[in-house]
Amino acid sequence: MSYKRRKAATFDVLGPVPVAPPMRHNPPMSPSPIDAPEDFILDRLRAICLALPEATERPSHGEPTWFVGGKKTFAMFDNHHHGADHVAVVCAAPDGAQETLIALAPEIYFRPPYVGHRGWIGIRLDRGVDWDEVAERIEESYRCVAPKRLVAELEGRD
Repeated sequence: MSYKRRKAATFDVLGPVPVAPPMRHNPPMSPSPIDAPEDFILDRLRAICLALPEATERPSHGEPTWFVGGKKTFAMFDNHHHGADHVAVVCAAPDGAQETLIALAPEIYFRPPYVGHRGWIGIRLDRGVDWDEVAERIEESYRCVAPKRLVAELEGRD
């Protein structure tokens, strides 16, 4: 008996194979206690990021992500990404800042997966958020990846 026939015969004997519903890239997590709903957090984050020169937004890896000039990533939203227990923003940081920030406030800052080895930081946004500090960290991130002319434009605004 050929492989195809054997396979078909096996299914006939066992009955139909159950099909699981399709999984989303980021399955919804059970609600966690947070101080602000995710939509409010995303709106605040979006306003901060898109206020920077030539900043653009588009989805990347299933989450809103902000780019300088449409090319280099400077911030990514993390809404329980891959089952994480937090809502956060992940962004570039100056050399040495990751270790310092995590040591000073481990309840807010963390080493994110995938990009943490490059010095990027994660900032929890689901606990008491100091939005001025978040804006400072995002601007630092922007400065780390933006071309010099855009950094100069940003400095001209100050």
